[in-house]
Amino acid sequence: MSVPEGILWRSKIDGTQRLQLTESSLHAALPRWSPDGKQIVFMGQAQARNWRAYVIASDGGVPRDLVPSAQAGFDPSWSPDGKSVVLTLNEAGNPGFLISGPGIALVDLQSGKISLLPGAAQLFSPRWSPDGRYIAALTGDSSKVVLFDFTTRQWTDLGPMTVAGYQTWSHNGQYLYFDSSLNDDPAFVRVRISDHKLERVASLKGVRRFSGQFGSWSGLAPDDSLLLVRDTSSQEIYALDWQAP
Repeated sequence: MSVPEGILWRSKIDGTQRLQLTESSLHAALPRWSPDGKQIVFMGQAQARNWRAYVIASDGGVPRDLVPSAQAGFDPSWSPDGKSVVLTLNEAGNPGFLISGPGIALVDLQSGKISLLPGAAQLFSPRWSPDGRYIAALTGDSSKVVLFDFTTRQWTDLGPMTVAGYQTWSHNGQYLYFDSSLNDDPAFVRVRISDHKLERVASLKGVRRFSGQFGSWSGLAPDDSLLLVRDTSSQEIYALDWQAP
């Protein structure tokens, strides 16, 4: 993503083969690659409209609105097989995130069928586990991480958490990582799914991070190493004496 324009780009890690995917008329955010690398799902906001979920081919094309009938679409992410997308259809407000809406939904990309997850009306930021069994989500106040099990069709509280954000599954599916940057002692932590044990992975105290409209993003690289967006801009304050003519 380019900042502050909010234009979606695609490139290799070394910056080569750079390709602009969206125009300035659609402010893009929170992109995610499909498992096969052929598509990217993201949030987009046109002028005077709500955020919506879009999908676009990774080699360019016209963004497709995933749920044209919905009032909003937030934080979409992929199923492990790349055939579906999970997202939040609730509208968002400022300063609180959730206002109203049907909650978390699954969208079948081939048929367009929309299926609501039970008990997820006040949850957001869904993440599908690599084995397809679970969906992790945050409560509306970001104080808890909860887990939906497709085998039992029930939600489980993963235990007492600090304020959480940007949860990300480890690639083996054994851990769920998340960011506690809004606390007095910010850190990158993880919870083990098997026993809900919480572990501190790295301190984020003193790290100057870029904070966008949806906070300070964090994630995992293919080897599960931590990814952050740093703020490398400079700020200078000047004092000027001025005399009127």
